[in-house]
Formats: sequence, structure tokens, C-alpha cells
Amino acid sequence: MNIVVCVKQIPDPAAPQSFDSSNNLNRSGKLILDEADTYGVEMALQLVDKAGGGEVTVVSMGSNADVAGLRNALAMGASKAVIVSDDSLRGSDALGTAKVLAAVISRSPFDLVLAATESSDGYTGTTPVQLAELLGLPSITFAKAVSVEGSSLKVSRQTEEGYDEITAPLPALVTVTAGVVEPRYASFKGIMAAKSKPLEVLSVADLGLEGQVGATGARETIVSVEAAESRQAGEKYVDEGDGAQKVVAFLESIKVL
Repeated sequence: MNIVVCVKQIPDPAAPQSFDSSNNLNRSGKLILDEADTYGVEMALQLVDKAGGGEVTVVSMGSNADVAGLRNALAMGASKAVIVSDDSLRGSDALGTAKVLAAVISRSPFDLVLAATESSDGYTGTTPVQLAELLGLPSITFAKAVSVEGSSLKVSRQTEEGYDEITAPLPALVTVTAGVVEPRYASFKGIMAAKSKPLEVLSVADLGLEGQVGATGARETIVSVEAAESRQAGEKYVDEGDGAQKVVAFLESIKVL
């Protein structure tokens, strides 16, 4: 069973964040594997083990100046990694990212594509379903449990009302939530083995996407970035026998009642 996991290297959340003159996130510092993606990598490894064979490939887009995050996925047990790194990708929107990932994934046969529900530095949550559309795959989002039986995929999907039990044919794309599995820690043996595993670097020209991605092909742009307003102190009411009336009046003022 061959599984592709879409992963993203993001700036270390523990470090101060900054933006360039085009309102793009500064990614020149240390990059790490998005924690949200570790669940997809672990899920893929478990599915391949259960299938009795196959490989896990991690696919990413971004700078290849620091590939420690991809090496981490390889150290966990992934077989190989592919990253598309090109200066012309700067300013890509979610659809542009999906186009790049689709072009990479479609180069080789696969049975399943896994992704996080959204990245921790972008939070659009739209790239995976756009990717599924470009690849012509059924997509299942917010999976809490994933299993494969023969040529069928079974997913337990969490909703506000409970769980949906979904069956779909393979190949398919699934986004997994935090907690779907417990990601393993990379062992020393795995870290050493990761150094010799294949890590392919591609350009936009390699994929034939010149002029279609990056700021040139983006259909959305960031016009400004502003810090969130500081949380204001809440109102306090001293109950002097009319506390209930004050609460009701407040709820009416914000049109809750």
C-alpha cells in the first residue's frame, strides 16, 4: 500500500513571528514539521504496517534551505520525501499550493493521500479539498479513525451530532484530526537512517507550472496584517438582588435574547 502524506515545514512557533514587505510570513529562520502533520505521518505508517507492505512518501512545498522537518518525518519511518522549492512560489495562495502538490503526487501511483485539516501557520483549511478536486479523488475530512479493508476505505468522522461512518473507494484523500493516533517519537536509529533516505527537490519548471502558481497565479492576496486587539476586561456585576435582571439586560444588549 502506497500512501502520500502532505506535510508542511513552518517557522518554529516558539520564535517571534514577522512578515516581509509583501505581508508574507518570514520563513528565513528555523523550520520544523507542523505538529498537525505528525498525525498524518503516523496514521500512514500504521496503515502500511497493517497492509503488510508498501511505503509512505511525504510531499511538501516551501524552502529547502532547512529540511529538518522533512527529515523528522523520515526519522519517524517515512520512506522518502519530495519538496518543491522555488523562489517563484512566494505568494502562492491555497489553490496554488494545491496545484503544486497535485502535480507532485500525480507523478507516481498511490492508494491514499493523507493531510492535516489545516496548517498551523495558515489556517485556511481549504488546500486538502482543493487537492482532492484536482486529483479527481473523493475527500473525507475531520477523520477520527481510518481503516482500509481491501479496496475500500472506512472513516469515522466527528460531527457536532456525533460520528459519521463513511466508506469510500480507493484511492481517496482524507484529512485527519489531532488525536486520531499518537505520533511516535523518532528513535536514534530512525534519525540516523533518515540521513540516507531519498529527499527529492523539485522546481516549478520540473512540474510544468510556470506562471500558474506563486504571486502571479494567486487569486487572493494579503493586503494588510494587523495585531489582534488586546482582550478587554469584562464587566462585573454585584448582585444586590437584581443580578438576574442585569444579566438578562446584558444578553439583550448583545442580541443573545
